Amino acid sequence: MQTAQFAVFGHPIGHSLSPQIHRAFAQQFGIALEYRTIDATPAEFAGAVERFFADGGRGANVTLPHKAAAFALAEQRSAAATRAGSANVLTPLTGGGLAAHNTDGDGMLRDITERHSVDLRGHTALLLGAGGAAHGVAWSLLDAGVETLTIVNRSPESADVLADAIGDPARAHTRYWEDLADIGSYDLIVNATSAGVLGVSLQLPFSLVGARALCYDLSYGAAAGSFLAWAKTAGARYAFDGLGMLVETAADAFELWHGQRPDTAPVYRALRQRAA
Repeated sequence: MQTAQFAVFGHPIGHSLSPQIHRAFAQQFGIALEYRTIDATPAEFAGAVERFFADGGRGANVTLPHKAAAFALAEQRSAAATRAGSANVLTPLTGGGLAAHNTDGDGMLRDITERHSVDLRGHTALLLGAGGAAHGVAWSLLDAGVETLTIVNRSPESADVLADAIGDPARAHTRYWEDLADIGSYDLIVNATSAGVLGVSLQLPFSLVGARALCYDLSYGAAAGSFLAWAKTAGARYAFDGLGMLVETAADAFELWHGQRPDTAPVYRALRQRAA
């Protein structure tokens, strides 16, 4: 009997910790599985996904830059995926086709509010980026009670699209990237850009960081290093990478695929210790 096949799609993807995380989760329940990384360019993505599931794939995670494309491939979409217009989990449907899910926002909130014990209610939030990752977390930030959400992207049109989709101009609005030095300070700054993954420094003004600010990068490890260094230099009270978010979103996917909820705490601790 063939071992159940799972994978994560991205480009690049060699750095991913998802295989380690899902193997650790599987060990908690004595589940046998194979979980691998699949590097696919945007042009190759749809075909690679089709082949994976045609060969018996049981589930896939999706990361940069394919989240919007994953959403477009699906015949069924969860409520979170639908409002985000992007997906980070694909599951096969009985009789063919795929279902798309987006667990990014829930995973981020559990990491911030439960693991790090930070209450986001009443915060003024700045969201850097307006791509698939930003779409995945924007609504969850508002659900968590942030007072305002300011969206800034190098392409202002993309920021406007996200703000319009949210449809709450009193709370969610956009500003121009060129105005970052003049838009004041924030209690929460979320880096949802791909700059760190691509090895690019954002060159952000220190004036963005409020006196008790939390700075959070959706990336983890080396990809988050530059942003977190900037946050600490600017005097942020908290500066976290997205490792905990990764573990939490992986747990959501694992539960979708296996019907059992893994314990994320020991897996997070082990990964953090290795990184140190």
